[in-house]
Amino acid sequence: MNIINAFTIDVEDYFQVSAFSPYIERGDWDSRECRIEANIDKILQMLDISGTKATFFTLGWIAERYPQMVKKIVQEGHELASHGYGHERASDLSKKDFFSDVQSAKNLLEDISGIQIKGYRAPSFSINQGNLWAYDSLLAAGYKYSSSIYPIKHDHYGMPDTPRFSYSVRDGLIEIPITTIRLYGKNFPSSGGGYFRLLPYFLTKLMISKVLSSDQQAAMFYFHPWEIDIDQPRISGVNMKTKFRHYVNISRMERKLGKLLEDFSWDRVDRVFSI
Repeated sequence: MNIINAFTIDVEDYFQVSAFSPYIERGDWDSRECRIEANIDKILQMLDISGTKATFFTLGWIAERYPQMVKKIVQEGHELASHGYGHERASDLSKKDFFSDVQSAKNLLEDISGIQIKGYRAPSFSINQGNLWAYDSLLAAGYKYSSSIYPIKHDHYGMPDTPRFSYSVRDGLIEIPITTIRLYGKNFPSSGGGYFRLLPYFLTKLMISKVLSSDQQAAMFYFHPWEIDIDQPRISGVNMKTKFRHYVNISRMERKLGKLLEDFSWDRVDRVFSI
């Protein structure tokens, strides 16, 4: 059986990455060179060549400034979903502020696109055991699904003891985690982000293939537009760990994504999971 997987993009720019927050003031965002339009155009072209439709988890901050880009994503048949408004971690917000963030982002995206927004992904996978109330806020705001959990152990995020595949978190709301592979009693990352850039492509292909054959479940893959942008401005003063995580193998990313699109079948989240 040919399992169709979910291909997703977190639409944020390089200066909005959580790891850069100690180095870049939120108030300085508008003064930074924004490269999102050119990178999204490149991604849309890549998807068009491969005949793939995808889901774009988009920041309200970005959509507000680039509404034509958002409309183009929808016009080309892709799913538009929410990444919140200002890329603030859910775990850093109060219940009131989180609800305001996800509701305002949803309303803004719907006003621009003219379509219903069903999906949400928390910045930095920041729903965890300490703020599971976030699901109540998402349900109240009208979302149908979340993809906010990476069930691995990580210094910035992760809930390794949660289910590896889609599950109901509230009546009318499901969580669809980023895909992991289970080895030696532990979950290992297999579907996107810095791990995809760091590891040789054949390992990612092997891990996704293993999930499809052994678990018989669709994979959830993600990446960011800045990960294909080799000419993005370099942020000065960042520590070596952050610098490595952000810039490692960016020059190889576009080629690896092309292979990934060829080697597996992909579609929008809402269609893969029948939402």
